[in-house]
Amino acid sequence: MTTTPNIAVLGAGYTGVTTAKLLAGRTGANVTIINDRDRFVERMRNHQLASGRRVRHLPLRGLFEGTGVRLIVDRVTRVDTEDRRVELAGGAEPIGYDLLVYALGSRADLDTVPGVAEHAYTVAGGEQAERLRDRMRTADTVAVVGAGPTGLETATALAETYPDRTVRLVTGGSLGQELSEQGRDHLHRALGRLGVQVWEHARVAKVGADGVLLEGGEHVAADTVVWTTGFTVPELAREAGLAVDDRGRMLVDGTLRSRSHPEVYGIGDAAAAHTQDGQVLRMGCGPGGLAAACAFHAITARMAGRSPKPLRVKADALCVSLGEWDGLLQPTDLDGNPHGKVRTGRPVALIKKGVLRVTGWYNLRHPALTVIGARQG
Repeated sequence: MTTTPNIAVLGAGYTGVTTAKLLAGRTGANVTIINDRDRFVERMRNHQLASGRRVRHLPLRGLFEGTGVRLIVDRVTRVDTEDRRVELAGGAEPIGYDLLVYALGSRADLDTVPGVAEHAYTVAGGEQAERLRDRMRTADTVAVVGAGPTGLETATALAETYPDRTVRLVTGGSLGQELSEQGRDHLHRALGRLGVQVWEHARVAKVGADGVLLEGGEHVAADTVVWTTGFTVPELAREAGLAVDDRGRMLVDGTLRSRSHPEVYGIGDAAAAHTQDGQVLRMGCGPGGLAAACAFHAITARMAGRSPKPLRVKADALCVSLGEWDGLLQPTDLDGNPHGKVRTGRPVALIKKGVLRVTGWYNLRHPALTVIGARQG
């Protein structure tokens, strides 16, 4: 007699939702997904939410309706890898599993620099973005720390929405250092057009209620500080005895299976996936989607008695919004070095809108698109 396997998915972000629905639809397994809130957060739109724009309300129960996926809204407190069960904060019975998909994502690192947790706002979560939105109603001068994609999109969205406010961008390196010369030139022009003041090579030593103190002693005044640099992952994997790297990200093989526990798969920001050349896949929705598709194929292949194919990534790209109708698309190699022609302006803004629509609407309802896209990539 064959027993129907139980699969538990931890986390209902982009990768968790997609993988749970694929596994429920293609394997016949009992799939349970556990998330600490009852709605899906479009993380790639949080800078828009913070700037006051309306974003879609996506209840998780609606996304899973008719899929066979069992949704539990609760916080995971412990993963017991010996007895293969997940313990919950709400006091419910632990959830047993035969296979576990660990997709708990990442959050803003508020502990490395003094004062961040007490004084800074973030856009890493929906609730945090809403706090910043409310603060912007009375803010005068805003300092956005970090000039990665999140920092750039946040700074430009705030500057465009609130042209009467002062927006400052503070980065520890060179502005646009991951871009080609043409990309950097466009970025400088876009920030100049929006009136964003830039501090380069400015490492923050401390955050206060009146702004940020740089390591060199300079004070950048602001009544609102937005922290977009540095992300950390939950400690659950480390506490469970799973093999992790020095950042706490689960160590997985080329099929996204834990290097220490073969019944566990790690996808998204919380796992340190490697490309075929050994390069650690960067955090982000795009790489996370590829990892989710690879894990799905690996799980279904092993359940069918086949050998799975490892993750293969040929190239990467940065697609960054610079306000409502501007942006840049920079192809990069897997090390993050720019190559090829950068695209800028309104066409890129339209591309980014399309990406947001696909990832935040079509892929969630038709997750097979993720698999098709991964195969074509």
